[in-house]
Amino acid sequence: MANASVGCSHTPSQSYLSSRGGDYNLSFETVVMKGLAADGGLFLPEEIPAVPEWTTWKDLSYTDLAFKIFRLYISSSEISNNDLKDIVDRSYSSFRVESITPLTRLQDNLYTLELFHGPSYSFKDSRYHLTVLGATSGDTGSAAIHGLRGKEDVSVFILHPKGRISPCQEDQMTTVLDSNVHNLAVKGTFDDCQNIVKTLFNDPHINQTSKLGSVNSINFSRILAQIVYYFRSYFLLVQTSSFNIGDKVKFIIPTGNYGNVLAGYLATKMGLPVDKLVVATNENDILDRFWKTGRYEKKPIYDEEAEGGLEADGVKAHTEGCKETLSPAMDILLSSNVERLMWLLAKGTEGLDDNPSKEQAGQDVSAWFHMLKDTGGFGPVPKGILEDGRRKFESDRVSDQETLETIAVCFKAMSYVLDPHTAVGVTAAKRSISRTGSQMPHISMSTAHPAKFSHAVQLALKDEDSFDFKSVLPPELRRLSQMEKRVTIVDNSWEKVKEIIKNQITKDTEIQSRD
Repeated sequence: MANASVGCSHTPSQSYLSSRGGDYNLSFETVVMKGLAADGGLFLPEEIPAVPEWTTWKDLSYTDLAFKIFRLYISSSEISNNDLKDIVDRSYSSFRVESITPLTRLQDNLYTLELFHGPSYSFKDSRYHLTVLGATSGDTGSAAIHGLRGKEDVSVFILHPKGRISPCQEDQMTTVLDSNVHNLAVKGTFDDCQNIVKTLFNDPHINQTSKLGSVNSINFSRILAQIVYYFRSYFLLVQTSSFNIGDKVKFIIPTGNYGNVLAGYLATKMGLPVDKLVVATNENDILDRFWKTGRYEKKPIYDEEAEGGLEADGVKAHTEGCKETLSPAMDILLSSNVERLMWLLAKGTEGLDDNPSKEQAGQDVSAWFHMLKDTGGFGPVPKGILEDGRRKFESDRVSDQETLETIAVCFKAMSYVLDPHTAVGVTAAKRSISRTGSQMPHISMSTAHPAKFSHAVQLALKDEDSFDFKSVLPPELRRLSQMEKRVTIVDNSWEKVKEIIKNQITKDTEIQSRD
């Protein structure tokens, strides 16, 4: 691993800091392997690079484009060009289509970018695989497992809430029997799993002895991989339509943890001509409320008011207080990557304390998120920050009924099957088109294969005689239920998970030393 502090071999975009001001001048390797800053903040680059030559990337393959973007954020003194190119090529070698993320036209100027053609059938396959510990409500776990299975000197531990993810998602993880892969089913919610992971990262003993690294979007490596989506889809639009380089586009992103949206914002900072990023939420609408009011606050609901969704599709994964919906991967009370966005807005907003320093931005973010922890919310944020953010962001909220209607309408119109998360985005996209007109292209991110949330899809299309679910169920997913599985059930206790990890790492090391 590189030293924590970097020198003249790193540009500002290759040097990293904590959003709360406790760490500066860190290497990419350090932040990838640490995952979470010691002060509780999230890592991000000290500067986002402006790239005036981005138009010269328009004819690059997906992997060559990813290499160009990754190189801006990773110093060659840490990973050489040859090694980085090899990592990128191997990371995308298991995708089922050559274009990696095909762009599909739904109607007029509405497109969807299919992000589910990797091994886990979700957008979380498109990532940089250097991590070993994570919590998942379904998709992150299988993406990490497929990226790390069979790797030498790596033990991967994925925590999921027992009985609270869809059967397909659980099968995708637990049928991987490689000796370095360990699935832990926690007797609790996804939020319990995530709290265990964060506690372990803040435990100095296991960090020192086991070199823990994170796997979900608290790790900047995943944000980095998602930046590629935006440039790639823009260039695909140029190649397949009358759209020209330099024209503006709108992106619509169904989101829970805000990582994919943040990646889009970084793409705009790098120079991609984006009119707006539309944040599409389900009925758990903290992000929609934030952009409309400037206040970021939990509004938990309980009992009958919270009921909804389909348990078979993983609706029970999250903590009490969430509205249960048909798009469970977006059922959140708080969104982790908003913290990174708030640092970028606080640092970059003209007129706020005369364009504050990195240190001042860190202090502001630390104060806001300690208030969030203590009181359940913060804000309204300073007017300049909110106005600056609204220049690039819009938001919309989509109900379950609207989600079902969009799935049905899309199938009737073009026999195209949306998963419920993608349907949230397409619904928001159609509303945006009705406001702004159809002249500007809208690209909605399609984040999961419809087979992963089969019960919601079948509910939406139950009256469609021409719909046969077998037609959208890939053979790989069909076989999973018949395969051998391996999983360890564990109590909701970070100490017990820690003990399992310590013991298993010892066994894995012994096995690998014999090979």
